[in-house]
Amino acid sequence: MAPKDKTGFCPSYLDLHERGILEERAAEAGEFMKSCRLCPRECRVNRLEDERGFCRTGRNSVVSSYSPHFGEEDPLVGSGGSGTIFFTHCNLLCLFCQNYEISHLGEGRELSPDRLAGVMLHLQEQGCHNINFVSPSHVVPQILAALPLAIEGGLKVPLVYNTGGYDSLETLRLLEGVFDLYMPDLKFMDGEVSQHYCRAKDYPERARAAIREMHRQVGDLVLDARSIAERGVLVRHLVLPGGLAGTREAMRFLAREVSPDTYVNVMAQYHPCGDAMEHPPLNRRITGKEYEEALNIAREESIHRLDQRRGIRMIRFL
Repeated sequence: MAPKDKTGFCPSYLDLHERGILEERAAEAGEFMKSCRLCPRECRVNRLEDERGFCRTGRNSVVSSYSPHFGEEDPLVGSGGSGTIFFTHCNLLCLFCQNYEISHLGEGRELSPDRLAGVMLHLQEQGCHNINFVSPSHVVPQILAALPLAIEGGLKVPLVYNTGGYDSLETLRLLEGVFDLYMPDLKFMDGEVSQHYCRAKDYPERARAAIREMHRQVGDLVLDARSIAERGVLVRHLVLPGGLAGTREAMRFLAREVSPDTYVNVMAQYHPCGDAMEHPPLNRRITGKEYEEALNIAREESIHRLDQRRGIRMIRFL
């Protein structure tokens, strides 16, 4: 029987590890890298031989930073913070990326599986409530290879799959029982918009399918007695200038096709980064009116579990 932490919570990956299934999943994910099909790009390069595709990542993961993070959603932060691990590169490369130096410019260094496992344990020792993998879609095999090593070292906090939403169903199904918490973006609802800004015309359909699968696996967000997330889906929706994100369509999809109890962070912090200055209307911040309209739309579409702290904090800057 896998041990529970002091709150009585037992992360699902411990059971997979005990039954030997976690190692099988890691091996299967590794096979995906021979002719890479980890994400919808399906570059088909041999990453085991260190070939690089769209995400520019080879055999090993590349990490730009890791630390307790207190700027994440309320249910992830608590008193100890969310243990974020920022992976370098990305399978989307939005031209306005708010972490442009990491995703586009490649700041970071390669980590072996044992070193990545050590990072997880270090963050747990720091008192973090979870391990939060930021932009993990292109490094799922590396995470799965490191996880058994971290478990043997005493890892017992939930894992967060913090993704841009451009995920393969085949890969997500390998993660069932590994991640207790999924936090996808829902960036765009119009394929022409996503094609223009991240060269992924199929983003809307892929993100919808991915979020449905995530919800099938873990359901609506469940909090413990301290209001800390234990299991479930949190969705991020970054409000973009000129309505480019398709907020009404996004909220309607979540309420009608996922669950009206979906926990959503309607995010106000957009500011021009990367190449955004060359692509109006992305060359400006959103207005206070645009953000308030997005919140009202969410409520009109019956989304009622809205992350409050982020909205209150960010509206001051508009």
